Amino acid sequence: MSTVLDLHAPGPRGVPPLLARLVDDAALFPPGPVAMPDAVAAHLASRDRPHAGVVGFFLCPVSRLGELVTELRKAPPDPPLSVSLIADTGLGGLPKAISTAQDNSKLLGVRMVEVPASSDVDATWLVQLTEFVPDDVVRVVEPRRGHADWLQGVRRVAEAGCWPKLRCGGQATESFPSVDEVADFLTLAYRVGRSFKATAGLHYAVRTYDEATGLTHHGLLNMLVAAARAVSGGDVHAALRSTDSEELTAEAAALDDADAHAVREVFACYGSATLDGPVADLVRLGLL
Repeated sequence: MSTVLDLHAPGPRGVPPLLARLVDDAALFPPGPVAMPDAVAAHLASRDRPHAGVVGFFLCPVSRLGELVTELRKAPPDPPLSVSLIADTGLGGLPKAISTAQDNSKLLGVRMVEVPASSDVDATWLVQLTEFVPDDVVRVVEPRRGHADWLQGVRRVAEAGCWPKLRCGGQATESFPSVDEVADFLTLAYRVGRSFKATAGLHYAVRTYDEATGLTHHGLLNMLVAAARAVSGGDVHAALRSTDSEELTAEAAALDDADAHAVREVFACYGSATLDGPVADLVRLGLL
């Protein structure tokens, strides 16, 4: 299994391997999309903060790549911005987007491409995706949850050499997968030897009921501990259901570097609309 990513935190302000490059910056996406200039400025500023090592890629829709390039030209970043392209225009828009990025390599580098799967995760579609995306770029595919063949789609994605993607929340109850669904997804990803990415819904470190919305959010720390238990043969379901922050924190803190790398080979990263929230939670729990 290989994530293709360097999970060691950059620079002198390193973070533990369990948390290195964990949080991708989804400021351009709901629930609170930010204007491109503000999103870019905030992301670049995060690279100089004490916990910069937690921050992963900047997520940009293919439809807004031109806007991103225009913004970066105003003040070229050094090093170039590491980007994950979200294929909101379908597979057909990827070749031009990747070509545009390559033409502007002093401004940005595409490290990852994320694509919603076709309804049945068709094998021909997966081959086409592979042909469109360079070998050194991670391909992430989100199978559609909610039908009987969902896990078979996850398996097909993994066996095609792509990372499966798990949507953990949204604006409605049905957008949140059950504990059983998350456990099945995570366990399958581990068993087939493929890293996965999560997105949406992981707004809290620990599983939390949000009284304002009536929604129960899966916890980031729960997901990390669940991945650790998948590797060690422990109870994945119990880790995902837990609301005991002290127990989860202690279990995560007890992982040595080798164990932490093994966990992150399973749960590679996740997208968050804010970088401040995850960092604040991890600091509060003593993990940063």
